Amino acid sequence: MAEKGTSGDHKNASNMEEGSRDNNSLVVSLGETLVDFVPTVNGVSLAEAPAFTKAPGGAPANVAVGISRLGGSSAFIGKVGDDEFGYMLADILKQNGVNNSGVRYDRTARTALAFVTLRADGEREFLFFRHPSADMLLREAELDINLLKQARIFHYGSISLIAEPCRSAQLAAISIAKKSGSILSYDPNLRLALWPSPEAARENIMSIWDQSDIIKINEDEISFLTGGDDPSDDNVVLEKLFHPNLKLLIVTEGSEGCRYYTQGFKGRVPGIKVKAIDTTGAGDAFVSGILNNLASDLNLFQDEKRLREALFFANACGAITTTQRGAIPALPTRQAVLQLLSKAAAS
Repeated sequence: MAEKGTSGDHKNASNMEEGSRDNNSLVVSLGETLVDFVPTVNGVSLAEAPAFTKAPGGAPANVAVGISRLGGSSAFIGKVGDDEFGYMLADILKQNGVNNSGVRYDRTARTALAFVTLRADGEREFLFFRHPSADMLLREAELDINLLKQARIFHYGSISLIAEPCRSAQLAAISIAKKSGSILSYDPNLRLALWPSPEAARENIMSIWDQSDIIKINEDEISFLTGGDDPSDDNVVLEKLFHPNLKLLIVTEGSEGCRYYTQGFKGRVPGIKVKAIDTTGAGDAFVSGILNNLASDLNLFQDEKRLREALFFANACGAITTTQRGAIPALPTRQAVLQLLSKAAAS
């Protein structure tokens, strides 16, 4: 497997997502959407925070909005409470150009909430309110089958695997999308506090690993899934996490950029330096950037030059998102990404 370095990726990245909005490039996300409450100041505990800013979020919903903001075609499947927060979240999806026909409402459970503590460096700690929340109660019978069959890419995480009935709903959705010819995209998005045990998290996250065509993970997740192995070691990634049918494995490294592994090549793409305020949603913005490009050009799996350009574009999406508080409010437009890429090229 050949490895490539990190130079020259900014030159053509700004052209990567052109022409992606069409009927054949639909990206469908399934999972949780929730309300994040983010402290108005960094570096304090939840108890010490003087106030919180309400911000819509939830990783799969963030990805759907991110793709639409970039000019792509996206839809979201999930469940919210039959309450004001639930209707607010569904409306925000619609306002952002996301097809929300797959959203269902539950009268017996509330929309999920998360309080997010921001450390001084912009990293986060979470306190979730899900006992259970409505997203956990999505049933297989409530899936929008037509949306799943239309998806060029089907994207999902691991949160919906934690409890029934949403676990069975997600497994059914993966099966339907796969049979319909969709590319399957998986971001485990480990939130250990939500799982009954670390062992349950590891087992369930890995239970659908070999079904996915694209997987995006971070270094902490590599350490967790491999039982503490060095996340920067290519051999660890290739031997323990790169399954035979995988088309693309991406390891995000925060502000440092990302690494990529395919059947034929591997390498690293640099990040873009910005002043981070809140890293919430940065990984989801990154996923939006790469999936939006892949939806319109599946040949990226075989073309390393174009893949590197797409990953540099995705790095820019993630960087911009860290410069504002919250997830969905901070997701960038195509124009904002192009402006940052232009600055990077000039510097």
